[in-house]
Amino acid sequence: MSAIAWLSRGVAAVGILLLIALLPWLSGRDPALALLRARSGEQEASAETLAAIRTAWGLDQGPFALLLQWARGMLRGDAGVSWVSGKPVMAGMLHAGSVSLTLMCWSLLVAVAVILMLSLPALWRGVAGRQPASGSAVAVLLTTLPEFLLATVLLLLFAVWQPWFSPYGWQSPRDVVLPALALGLPAGGYLGRLYAEAIGTAFSERWVITWRMAGIRRWAIIRAVLQRGLISLLPVLGQVIVALAGGAIAVEKVFAIPGIGRATLGAAIAQDLPALQCGILLLLFFAMSVSCACRLVQSVLAGRAMRSFSLSTPEPTQKANSSYLLAGISLCLLVALLMAGLPRDPWQTAFTRLADPDWGLPFGADAMGRDLLARVAHGTLHTCLLALGVALICLVTGMIAGIYPGVFSGPMELANALPTTLAGMMVVALLGPGESGAVLAVVLIAWAPLAAHSTALAAEIRARPWLRLLPLSGIGPVRRDYFYILPALAGPLFRHAMLRVPGIALTLTSLGFLGLGAAPPSPEWGRILAEGMPYVERAWWGVLTPVIAMTLLALLSVSGASLTFRRSSK
Repeated sequence: MSAIAWLSRGVAAVGILLLIALLPWLSGRDPALALLRARSGEQEASAETLAAIRTAWGLDQGPFALLLQWARGMLRGDAGVSWVSGKPVMAGMLHAGSVSLTLMCWSLLVAVAVILMLSLPALWRGVAGRQPASGSAVAVLLTTLPEFLLATVLLLLFAVWQPWFSPYGWQSPRDVVLPALALGLPAGGYLGRLYAEAIGTAFSERWVITWRMAGIRRWAIIRAVLQRGLISLLPVLGQVIVALAGGAIAVEKVFAIPGIGRATLGAAIAQDLPALQCGILLLLFFAMSVSCACRLVQSVLAGRAMRSFSLSTPEPTQKANSSYLLAGISLCLLVALLMAGLPRDPWQTAFTRLADPDWGLPFGADAMGRDLLARVAHGTLHTCLLALGVALICLVTGMIAGIYPGVFSGPMELANALPTTLAGMMVVALLGPGESGAVLAVVLIAWAPLAAHSTALAAEIRARPWLRLLPLSGIGPVRRDYFYILPALAGPLFRHAMLRVPGIALTLTSLGFLGLGAAPPSPEWGRILAEGMPYVERAWWGVLTPVIAMTLLALLSVSGASLTFRRSSK
């Protein structure tokens, strides 16, 4: 590993710590005024009041003195005092963290059960000597819905229409069932598809044939295949667990669970910066610890018995025909939704509040008496156009990162380790809630997969013989990079970026749902869903309408992800 890569990692780590530590000063607002607004929104911000606050809280010492004071306190386990409640932050965040950790453990148990269900057929086919099957429809459905969307669907099905579980709270063991399913089913579906692919690939490798011819027992071969598949799965496992932590923030909001994600989100919206700093730092520490642990376990397993095996990470695949069919159906339905809703007015409050769906109002009305069909259709167009712009920005960033992989290695690893919701909360602390902040948060994270793809493609292009002959023609490295490598990267990366547009749109929607995106009365999917949640037991159509649109886009996103891998692997 080059010195530039290590320097990039160090700069990225120090930069994120400084950003967290200096949040009160980097927001562009007076910390004393932010503290006053966090504790009392109605008190007049006179010069005398602000001066008294600066003196009482030590804000007159300046940012760097408080930075050292904050660092010393964190080393002692003291994260300061909440600006809203006046209570110590660390104790409350650790208690909330224990709730989130409990939820994640149950979610991982659900994920393990789903992985076993999806991988056992692949193991059976491999033992019988048959070809592995493509990704099953059940696995595709499990990975379709994002956590916040699946949580809403489960809430509708099993807490509103069939009141088997409580829709909110964290009082009894039954309250963990729906949140754990919302988090564990997508993670287990994705990992199960990966593991099934890895098992099928392992059974087709030469060493299995050699072991069978040598008469090695079947159970020994099965054990080695399972271990081989697990090694390939570990790098992705760390990313999935980190994504699980990000998804838990939305799930905790849907079910009103007092976890660290919901507490940190509340601190971001209330501008309670000490609580926000502590929550972000704990979530970041968890993400980094998981990534390092997965790498360590992978190196131990690979070092013991798998040194001679290829350790490529599989990707979930499915039949090309089913991918195109699923994408085509989803796209046609979204276009039909647009054609039906765009001519209607999304702002007019001409209907009865929470009006039932009928022929003149196909999706009913929201709590303000506005046409839900019109709002969802306009939100579809707005969100998809915004996602297209984000994808183009990520495309340019990813191409540049592919040219300079050492410089971008640190930020790339940091972006892979940060959930988008965590980046969104930091952006909100700096810029305040808004659509531009949501776009910036998604850009800060979504460029990393394109950069990884660009880096791999650029390394392959540099290894071509004709490119190595360019210095003999007097062409220097700068001209080589920008006139030969970049044009070769543009086509594959553009297709990759366009196929990521649905997933980016869903990410923007999740930030809007959490209150980190567009402000009301914008007809944005996440905002529409958030506005309908308080009335879900009385007017479920206010939640079901955006859920249908987002499900169609999620199906399009899954199909696009499958096609992305297929094209990049040719």
